This record gives sequence, C-alpha cells and structure tokens, in this order.
Amino acid sequence: MSARHLWLHRARLAALYGGLGVVVATGQAPLGWWWLSIATLAGVFASLPLAGTPRAFGGRMWLAGTGYFGAALFWIIEPFFIEPEIHGWMAPFALVLMAAGMALFWGLAGLLSARLAQGRLRLLVLAVLIVALEMVRGWVFTGFPWAMLGHALIGTPLMQLAAITGAGGLSLLLVLVAAVPVLGRGWAMRGAGAALGAACLAALWGWGSTQTALPASRDATVRLAQPNAPQDQKWRDDNMLMFFNRLLDQTASPADPAPDLILWPETSVPFLLEYAGDALQIIADAAALQGPDTVVGFGVQRLEEERFYNSLALLNVDADITHIYDKHHLVPFGEYIPLAEWLMGTPIGGLAGQALRGYSAGPGPEVLDLGPLGLALPLICYESIFPRHLRTETRPDWVLQVTNDAWFGEVTGPFQHLEQARLRAVEQGLPVLRVANTGVSAFIDARGAIIAKLGLGETGFIDSAIPGALPPTVYARHGDWPMILVLAVLLGGAVTACRLRRRLGEA
Repeated sequence: MSARHLWLHRARLAALYGGLGVVVATGQAPLGWWWLSIATLAGVFASLPLAGTPRAFGGRMWLAGTGYFGAALFWIIEPFFIEPEIHGWMAPFALVLMAAGMALFWGLAGLLSARLAQGRLRLLVLAVLIVALEMVRGWVFTGFPWAMLGHALIGTPLMQLAAITGAGGLSLLLVLVAAVPVLGRGWAMRGAGAALGAACLAALWGWGSTQTALPASRDATVRLAQPNAPQDQKWRDDNMLMFFNRLLDQTASPADPAPDLILWPETSVPFLLEYAGDALQIIADAAALQGPDTVVGFGVQRLEEERFYNSLALLNVDADITHIYDKHHLVPFGEYIPLAEWLMGTPIGGLAGQALRGYSAGPGPEVLDLGPLGLALPLICYESIFPRHLRTETRPDWVLQVTNDAWFGEVTGPFQHLEQARLRAVEQGLPVLRVANTGVSAFIDARGAIIAKLGLGETGFIDSAIPGALPPTVYARHGDWPMILVLAVLLGGAVTACRLRRRLGEA
C-alpha cells in the first residue's frame, strides 16, 4: 500500500470510529440518549476486525474512545475561556490531550482483549475490560471517573441498580446489552441476542420502577442560595460586593417555615476567612432575621500556616465559626500543579486557585454533627464524582455539596456534574443537597430523584426539608468489591472458554 493510500485508509478509520464514539457520547447529559449510546456501541463492536492484530483492534478502540471523550468532555475547554487572553490558546490542546489520554483506557481494553481471546469471544472480553478499566480510571493519577458509559442510565429506573453495584454495574449492563447481539453468527442469532438484551433491560427497568419507598423527611428546613455569579465576573472588584449582597438578601428573605440552615456555594465570599473583618457579623445578622438558631454554611478560601485551603465554614448567629471542612481531593492543574510541592517545596496554583501558591489538601472526608440537622458529609465540587469519598466510617444522614459549576460552562458540564450527584445518592441511599454558584442547585432524595431545583443561570433560592435516608445499601456496605468479583468471573470464564475452544480445534 502506497503512503497516500495508507494515509487515506487511516483517515477513514479515524472518521468512522471517531464519529461512532461521538454518537456513543449522546448518552451523557444533557441529552441522555442512552438507547442511541447502546445501539452505536453495538455498531462499534460489530465493525471491529475479529481476526485483526491486537494493535489494530486496540487502535480502533482508541479512535472510538477519542471521539467519545472528545464529545463527552467538551466542557473541559470552558475554564480556559474565563480569561481567554491568557489561557484561551491552551483550550484545543487540553481537549485533544484529555480525549486522547482517556481513550487510552479503551485502547488498552482492545489490545488486551485481542491478546487474551479470539473470534467473537474477543468482544465479550473487550466488554468486560472496558468496564474494568473504567473503574481503574477512577483511581489512576488521583482518578477521573467522569463520563463513565453507565452514566447514560442516570435518570432512568435502571439507575437504581447502582445501589447494589455502583456506577460499574451500570456500565457493565450497557456494554453487555450492546455486545450480546454481536456475539452471535448470522441475523437470527444476532436478533436473539438483541431480544435477550432488551428483555434484560425491561426486567431491570421494571424492578427499578418499584424502588420508590422513601423514609420521612427530617424536621428541618434548608435553604440553597444561588447568586448566579458568572466566573468571568465573580472576582471583579466592581462586582464582588454586588454578589455578596445578593447572597445576604437571599439569606434574610423571610419564609414560613424559616430555614434552619442556609447554604451558600463554593468560594462564595470575596475574602479570606482570616481577613473577614465585619463580614462574618454581617452574615450572622442576616441569618438572625430567620431565627436565633439559624446557621449559614458558605464556601470560603482560608489561610493557615502559609497554606491556602478551599473550605466550607459554618457560622451561627453569634458570628462564631462552628465547623470548618477543607477540600481534600483537589483538581489537578485547576487547584494545584501536580508534583510542584514535591519539586519546589510549595504548591503552585492552577486555573481555579485564586492564591498563586495554589490550594493545599485537607485531611480527608469528615462527617459534621449539626445537632438537630443530623450528620452531614460535606463535599466540595469535584469531590462528588468519587464514590469512595462517601463511604465514611460514620454513616451520615445526608450529603452536603457546595460547588461552583460556572467553571464548566453552560452546555454539558454542569448537567453531567448534577447527574453524578444523583448517582451518589442512589449508591449510598442518602439524600444530597447541592448548592451551585450558577446552578444547578438541587434537593436530591435517596433514590436520586430531584425534588426541587434552581436551573442553570437562575438567581434565587429554594427551601425544602432534608429528605430522609434509606438503610445502608449493598454498595454503601461493600463498595466496588462485588463488581470486581463479577468482572473477574466474567473475564476468567470468557478467557477459559476461548482456550478450550482452541484446544478442541487443535485436537
């Protein structure tokens, strides 16, 4: 094959598999076209060269993964356009590198499956390895379990499966339903496989639809205050006081019943906690208009021993700070530069760090005892995408998330982040209260349903009782271990069957 024909061949493969990957990504929020994601993933599997070399097999999966992650993680460019004159040039490089890097997990799944199995069993091994490596992706280099294939099922009754299996089970369900029709030979066998997959989905859909029982809400009211401060305006000198006053007005606004707790978003105040001056008293005075026991929780940056922290502070009406939680899982390149402290002896700030030196990590997950409000597990922004951070030694009554999703733009990122909060609620059987700077702020019950929300770009507040918690789920008790066992059994069975076939064929 000439160099020109080789180039054209590779370009066609890139267009085909990259394009299919883009369509698979339509299952992610805000579209949520899970059915199209399944059908297109089946198309990817059907087009793979079963007799091809491991390199060819893995390469095609890498191309499909690059298209998938390029579309699903398109929001990754948004932070670079907060200050486009400084960082805008980096945006295309960030997207290409992120998509190609995440796609390596798909490519590795293809490469390994081609080495471990032959024929159509190669597709079954591939399906299992895609899910296994998705789960690994949540840990490697601090982890990034965003845009898992199973996230396409959030918002459907199938989501309730996560109470048993976590997100990995949703991914395995989606991938197997896509792969089973392709495992058969001929249209009759493929039709039977498609029918089997549809029957499985229907059965689990029916089961999920019955998972509706919820305990009573707590006798406590929480207010979520959403100032709607765009990221490119939030820290401007002429706007900071305006957004702060907006939150004060939302805090003081009367209601019946009056809120017991008022939550402000991540980094919602324009000062370091140690240099607040009269600001804490001003916040306390606004809260006191609701009642003598009202508490305000607000996102704030703080300085301690020459280290900066991204924190959540709780303030009573006497202007006393009663609790502080420091974010412990920081965003690489957003809140700190990896290895900078090891190399230079100090953390260096990333895109989101207002402090040049960057943020330092807090000690870890912490359950806060809020008295009559119950036990709350705080999460700050990005921490909510990691299921492991919700499996604490002391089980909370509810999860409190403060976030600033203005960094994620207005197209896909904020909606994907919200959907992952819903999934955390199902996994743990715990309600999640999330307050976001520009939205979406929401009360999420223990089944993952949104019972009240403020949409993206809205200014205002919402009040609601704290939804009740379910008993600990299977996933809350055992984490990913049941899924690891299932994947190991499936992988071992498929590889063993392939080796037996080969031996029988040789005999």
